[in-house]
Amino acid sequence: MYMTVKQAAEKWGISDRRVRILCAEGKVSGVIREGRRWMIPLDARKPEDGRFKAAESLLAAIDRKKSELDTRRPLTEGEVERLTEEFIIEYTYNSNAIEGNTLTLRETDMVLRGLTIDRKPLKDHMEAVGHKEAFDFVRDLVKEQVPLSESIIKQIHYLVLADKREDRGVYRRVPVRIMGAKHEPVQPHLIRPKMHLLLEDYRNSTEHIITKLARFHIEFEGIHPFIDGNGRTGRLLVNLELMKAGYPPIDIKFADRISYYDAFDQYYIKHNLDVMEKLFAGYVNARLHSYLTMLEK
Repeated sequence: MYMTVKQAAEKWGISDRRVRILCAEGKVSGVIREGRRWMIPLDARKPEDGRFKAAESLLAAIDRKKSELDTRRPLTEGEVERLTEEFIIEYTYNSNAIEGNTLTLRETDMVLRGLTIDRKPLKDHMEAVGHKEAFDFVRDLVKEQVPLSESIIKQIHYLVLADKREDRGVYRRVPVRIMGAKHEPVQPHLIRPKMHLLLEDYRNSTEHIITKLARFHIEFEGIHPFIDGNGRTGRLLVNLELMKAGYPPIDIKFADRISYYDAFDQYYIKHNLDVMEKLFAGYVNARLHSYLTMLEK
């Protein structure tokens, strides 16, 4: 399912060095980094010279592809499994790696199959299993079209934070700081009212689903309601709402973490939502393309 940098260079008619640069800049959809190697999806397209000039044009492309996907529904159980089995492993790896988990993609796969990795912390094993269980729970919520609420958020967090029993599903009671971030999370006594307001604003928003989720995600992480596990929980919430709306889930890559972090700073320093919106839109667009390509095969 993957090709090497050399194979991609030959396929796209560019140099190996140019392929590596494109991968490092996050312009190749679905790429994974294993040590010094770049693993590039076989169906990945050669990136265009310029990026999308306007979020609207990309959102329009997403809407068209979403409409096309809707004509293929309902998907069979086999089609659903094919579309999600590899995603779950890569998603668990990337979301945990962003937060400092040391398991490689292959090790994450092995742990999710019930194996133990020698010389890797028990915490890393528990985080992988907890994230997988949380995503399975999210998929069940999607089937039931369960409305987003503080209770649901706490239940997802409870599964995510498998290694910290006393803090699972409980709002933090102490102030925290996010190292390197330009925004300071709210004080503990403000978490509950801020979460209530966040959910109310989300429910009342008439923005495109991509835009409103980009805003919701940044605001959620800014509140930082839990002592740990906020990033993983927040990304699961994004996928919960995407899937409920009929979109495929997205997997923010570990290789894209700098762009991801920058999107938060752009919002809190310059009040610019475009960076996170375009990041989300790029992932959704790529996933829709991948879904449609696989269904055609």
